[in-house]
Amino acid sequence: MSKELKFEELIAVSGLPGLYKMVANRSNGLIVESLLDGKRRFCSVRKHQFTPMAGVSIYTVTDATPMDEVMMALYNTDQSEEHNVSDQDSVEAQKLVFGIAIPDYDPDQVSGGDIKKVIKWYCFLRDNELIDFSQLASKEEEE
Repeated sequence: MSKELKFEELIAVSGLPGLYKMVANRSNGLIVESLLDGKRRFCSVRKHQFTPMAGVSIYTVTDATPMDEVMMALYNTDQSEEHNVSDQDSVEAQKLVFGIAIPDYDPDQVSGGDIKKVIKWYCFLRDNELIDFSQLASKEEEE
């Protein structure tokens, strides 16, 4: 799957690893397409919860930071010569990089597992070139 997606098209499905794109909506669930292998599957609302990535935020000390801004901050940190964002690093190393990207994140409400998941999503989107982070940056500047 080499087509770039809009950030608003991404969803997380509880109980399933990775990120998905909604293909069709039914009264009893969604048909989603895996961004990893392109396979489509039906996910029942009885068994799964669906979370649009555009609706996810990370707690900060003062408020919350939307996920697209978190991804952009990770991208900017990743572009610097000093810090690389990797989903293969230890949780402590990921916390350090995450703290550089989002310095005011609330460590009492954002667990190491949350950070690991966000970094894994970021690395997946970056490595597979599914999101054009420069477009995400220009959208952020317009607002």
